[in-house]
Amino acid sequence: MVDLRSDTVTKPTFEMREAIKSAKVGDDVLGDDPTIIQLQNMIADLLGKEAALFVPSGTMSNAIAIRTHTQPGDEIITERYSHIYIYEGGGFAALSGCSVALVDGHLGIMKPEDVEKSIRKSGGSLGHFPNGKLVCVENTSNRGGGTFYDLDSLDKICEIAHSNDCKAHLDGARLFNAAIASGIDAKRIVKNFDTISICLSKGLGAPVGSLLVGSKEDISKAHRWRKMFGGGMRQAGVIAAAGIYALEHNISRLAEDHERAKTLANAINEMDMFSVDLDGVQTNMVYIKVIGEINAEQMVEKLAEHDVHVLALGDELLRAVTHIHITDEDINNSINAFRIISS
Repeated sequence: MVDLRSDTVTKPTFEMREAIKSAKVGDDVLGDDPTIIQLQNMIADLLGKEAALFVPSGTMSNAIAIRTHTQPGDEIITERYSHIYIYEGGGFAALSGCSVALVDGHLGIMKPEDVEKSIRKSGGSLGHFPNGKLVCVENTSNRGGGTFYDLDSLDKICEIAHSNDCKAHLDGARLFNAAIASGIDAKRIVKNFDTISICLSKGLGAPVGSLLVGSKEDISKAHRWRKMFGGGMRQAGVIAAAGIYALEHNISRLAEDHERAKTLANAINEMDMFSVDLDGVQTNMVYIKVIGEINAEQMVEKLAEHDVHVLALGDELLRAVTHIHITDEDINNSINAFRIISS
């Protein structure tokens, strides 16, 4: 079976399981789990920030960041198809009481000038507008097809946010994919962001967990919101150990996922029944448009008959994601399955 549905389907390798088995643990709510402390210090140092907080999921990490930087009635600014807006259950509204200003992007990437135009303030509006207080950037962009921002755009967006009395948060669930693909150190990419969310359970291959990274002041506030949102964990060093292993061993190998995604995309794009925007295939994702009478859900079923599994996103769109368990042979088998269906 070739599982290309997501990079969230990864399972711990034998070596990662060994790290989990030998993890030293304590009560993290009381602040004495040594493995979690080690993981938090590791990611803070890796990204050049003061502190970090281990949380159960990327959605919680983003939710805590939004609550840390805003007050009810404020507004966040984010790309129209961002994960925070599309895939997090409206948490920005339910948990933080925020409205959202949506910015149109190209392949999921916002232009700095469009971000600036979308920041609203109550002052001068006779009280009609909310206060835009937080700019949220997703890098890489999921619905953009795994695209990443150029450094100049990131720096300008942060500058615009700060000059307009906004904080800047990076949803960096796949930040290290962006770092590997761009050749720019992750520490430099996030330099001007106030907080950064990192997911350990996608391309990095850990079974569960995310990290929120930022200043000591912001992470101290975030710690309180983690508690209120139900994210306090006890002897969670057993899963933090997997995160440490992932950061030590699974970052550089992301380049292999990117190459396999490009191989898959180029081959599928040559088939009559499918179309791929190759400009959007920048990391480990391939978005495939289905052409003809068969819709995306039907195509998922046909591919499954050949033991190749992808996701349908709407009537015409498929998503395939490479990850640590996908080999060159898997890519060849996937291409053959698409080719058989297309013939």
